Amino acid sequence: MTHDRAKDIKLKNMRPWEKTAMVVKRHWIILVMLFLYFFFWIWLTVGVYIFFNGALSHLIVIVIWMIRSIFLYIQWLDHELDMYVVTNNRIIGVEQVSFLNRKVSECNLWQVQEVGSHTKWLLANLLNYGTVKIQTAWNATNFVMWYSPQPLENSRSILNIVDAYRDAHWSKSGKV
Repeated sequence: MTHDRAKDIKLKNMRPWEKTAMVVKRHWIILVMLFLYFFFWIWLTVGVYIFFNGALSHLIVIVIWMIRSIFLYIQWLDHELDMYVVTNNRIIGVEQVSFLNRKVSECNLWQVQEVGSHTKWLLANLLNYGTVKIQTAWNATNFVMWYSPQPLENSRSILNIVDAYRDAHWSKSGKV
């Protein structure tokens, strides 16, 4: 999701004059990976049915599917809630580290030093996903989003927003 639906995102701590310029979420390839996990577990349960025969196999399969469905949901949730929100004043990174463990980082646009993108392997180049990294002036606040859609275009858009912010604020203050 980029500029089209960026206006739909409103955060609780946004200032009244702050507007959402861009939102970057994970690529849909994550759903394909989770779907492949799902089929791997179907294959595993068929193997359990073949290896164990009887009432014990039913119990083992039910326990495996209960545990696996919880972990599959948690993995989906971890990837679904990760996003960058770029406003006209700052960048907010929301990362779901694990279940009930969320990390929210933010920095002002004037702190951004470098925005880069990286695609690796054939599938990433064909499906246009990769890594977007934002380096800030503070060592502790670096934003890295893996499996980002259109990494080159998104990193360029973020850099354009940062440049527009700097141009607007430096032209008002008289700095060159």
